[in-house]
Amino acid sequence: MMYLDILVLLVVVALIFQRLWRVLGTRPEEEPRQIKLSKEGAEKLCDLLRDEVEKRSTSQDEVKESGNVAEMSDLDITLSKIPGFNKIGFINSAKKAFQIITEAFNKADTETLKVLVDKNIFKKLAAIIKERKENEVTAETDFICFDKAEITKAIIDDKDNAFLSVEFVSEQVNVLRNKEGEVIQGDENYIQTITDVWTFTKPLDAKINSWLLVSTKK
Repeated sequence: MMYLDILVLLVVVALIFQRLWRVLGTRPEEEPRQIKLSKEGAEKLCDLLRDEVEKRSTSQDEVKESGNVAEMSDLDITLSKIPGFNKIGFINSAKKAFQIITEAFNKADTETLKVLVDKNIFKKLAAIIKERKENEVTAETDFICFDKAEITKAIIDDKDNAFLSVEFVSEQVNVLRNKEGEVIQGDENYIQTITDVWTFTKPLDAKINSWLLVSTKK
């Protein structure tokens, strides 16, 4: 029994590093690229991928088990067309991505942001990071909890790319400080309830498991 446990562990580890390579390695029709991550950012990404592996199951299997497609919503029907998709696993990963991206933005960790957001969003975030550095302003977010994290919209375009919008309602404390450490925006003693709608995308190709943030709305 012990040897079986070791074998299962090795398989899980192999899957984790395989999926990490897909996120950090090559992309379809592109040359291999070198990406540097902060140690903390890499560890969090690894945790995110490990959770996806542990919860791996497909919505197609859930449909077969229910045996009643007619009762499915339009949203769930669209989700069922995404190979290997699991709603619970995706939501859990999306919540972790929300925290990782928010923290990376506040810490000016552009290398982590490059991996998780598309080029347009990265340009906007990088511009804000640059402005803060020039003005010697630092940002802090004390994340309390999620009140809600729900897929609100799912679209598959004519190029077979899936787009999922997730509504996050979270409790946070946000402040900006000047170089002297004084609060210039926000209140460190006030917990805000913030609603964000983030949209993630990936091709339907079952070999590509990484989702990319392409839109953020308040």
